[in-house]
Amino acid sequence: MKKKKTDFEAGFWSGTRNHSAVGLLETFFQFNDLAEVKQNLSLMMQCSVQRKARIRKDPAGIFHLHQSLRSLVRAARLIGKKAKKGRYSVLSQTLSPKAVTGSLSAEEYHNPAKVFRHAFKTCTLQEYNDFLSTVAYFSLSDLRCEDEAGIITPYLHLTKILDAAWLIVERTATGK
Repeated sequence: MKKKKTDFEAGFWSGTRNHSAVGLLETFFQFNDLAEVKQNLSLMMQCSVQRKARIRKDPAGIFHLHQSLRSLVRAARLIGKKAKKGRYSVLSQTLSPKAVTGSLSAEEYHNPAKVFRHAFKTCTLQEYNDFLSTVAYFSLSDLRCEDEAGIITPYLHLTKILDAAWLIVERTATGK
């Protein structure tokens, strides 16, 4: 029986379509810096809700971020599903004072896959896709997104997904 490969739609930005979920997270952070992604996402949110405000830099960069975040969300969803079954478990560690947990609580820091499960209980994959399309569209135009309440929840969860994904990549790289 052949294993069914999940397509994370990463071919456009990563150059290959064949990724495992954790492998895609690693590739994402090879192409993107966590702080820069969070800053750009925050800027996109600000420009989306303000009238006559838009991102003046290269629209291709915004589109690239949109596509890579879509793939990251798809990989996070798969990791969250498989983490229930005992896969992708990350060893629990004591929280060191030096550790930067970002937006994660101590419990989420110990089990970053829990962030993914909670994020997809709150919002569906389609809601994350709609959110990313909305903020990309409105941040590049002079128009304003009228549904501010509809984009706040996915934004908050996406920032947590980014922190948890970075933590999983770091722990996978160090073998902890």
